[in-house]
Amino acid sequence: MMLERRTRSAIPTALILVLAATVVEAGAAQDVLTPERIVERAIHVCDACHGEGGDSRKPDMPKLAGQPAIYLADQLRSFRAQKRSDSTAQAYMWGISALLDENTIEGLAEYYETQQPTPGKPGKAAQMEIGRRIFEEGIPARKVRPCTKCHGDDGEGESVFPRIAGQHADYIVRQLKEFGTKLRPHGVIMAKRVVQPMNNEEMEAVAAYLQAKQ
Repeated sequence: MMLERRTRSAIPTALILVLAATVVEAGAAQDVLTPERIVERAIHVCDACHGEGGDSRKPDMPKLAGQPAIYLADQLRSFRAQKRSDSTAQAYMWGISALLDENTIEGLAEYYETQQPTPGKPGKAAQMEIGRRIFEEGIPARKVRPCTKCHGDDGEGESVFPRIAGQHADYIVRQLKEFGTKLRPHGVIMAKRVVQPMNNEEMEAVAAYLQAKQ
């Protein structure tokens, strides 16, 4: 367990050092290292965890590809201000985002918005059908809103609402549960009108449906 913790913490530390070196180099040679080049280097750092082009293959790391630029920029600023307190944010994103200026945040957000994610593996047919109904219709008996109300008819996201189509099921379930706590800011609607009335099986069903959705 101790070895696992050291290995886990060493990853963000190494990435922070890469970004820090970029910032120092930029200050020493602004005429050589342009803002565009800084964004390119930051993309390489992000891809180390989130996959090439933001198309993550790790179930615990969210896909950034196809996310609305406004949403991504807002989340990066929340990480930088340490307003997102979920464990993954503290372990990885607080340190990395502290080194990002506004130009780099906007550049990263614009880049990942243009990338195309690939859908994940579908779940069992019965589970997928339950998930589809929740996604499209919600759970009227418990006043759970359909996902389409905010995330779009195809889960593509818009503005401050993230793309959820194709996102890892494990990540979606974890975030749904964290919206029911105080770890995620701006989560009042999600907590009261979506998460609290849902049980684990329903969360897993809608997550399985979304993971396989293009």
